[in-house]
Amino acid sequence: MIYNFSGKNVLVTGASRGIGYGVAKGFAAAGANVTILADNEEVENTATCLSRETGVTVNGIRCDIADLSAVKQALEQFDRIDILINNAGLERITPVLDEDDVVEDMFKRIVDINVMGTFYVTRYAARKMPPGSSMIFTCSIWSRTAVEEFSAYCSTKHANLGFMRSMAKELMPKGIRVNGICPGWVRTEASLKSLKNMSIRTGQSESDLLAEITGAQISDGLMEPDDLVSSYLFLASDAASNIVGQAINVDRGEVLT
Repeated sequence: MIYNFSGKNVLVTGASRGIGYGVAKGFAAAGANVTILADNEEVENTATCLSRETGVTVNGIRCDIADLSAVKQALEQFDRIDILINNAGLERITPVLDEDDVVEDMFKRIVDINVMGTFYVTRYAARKMPPGSSMIFTCSIWSRTAVEEFSAYCSTKHANLGFMRSMAKELMPKGIRVNGICPGWVRTEASLKSLKNMSIRTGQSESDLLAEITGAQISDGLMEPDDLVSSYLFLASDAASNIVGQAINVDRGEVLT
């Protein structure tokens, strides 16, 4: 299906790599005016790379979404946001029985980014969104299930799913349609780091763990970021105008809900 988002202003958070990068590229290729936002000193260079790949100018803003003042400053640059992709998130291991204080610090950081940061961006972006606009959350398949030693990430993704549903009811009367995408395992820097940590802690090889993970899917194999792009484009398009408050699993059948 060919989508045309010409004239639409799209903001993608957490788009310096992985799923966010792929989604930003997809919207730019469909003619949208895309801005990527990430807490990464290379975000402007990433925007330049996206511009080169798509032939469309992509803007980059460095911003830690856990910093409310930084979020306000970043969003002041927009007159209008037609599509918001709430994709930024932090995935790290937080084993509750690990006595190292770093676990507590990491748990708080994950909550600050995934929950509070998502709230800050949504709160101030929604004020810029006209009737007919769309908001999509990257909720993760772990918003529907859980895995050991990733309690912070799983908890915050459950929070994202609940927040998305509340926003769907709160914002639809304003003409803002809200939905979510729940990706399964995708070949990203974050997921591969998680795989490595799981391997270290379980003693299983990364290849064996990956085979176990993908073996739980109905359709085998590890997804690439580009495999998810069409789902975001569809949900943001008029073709999905009757889909509101839904979280769509894109996980090759890993979790059936």
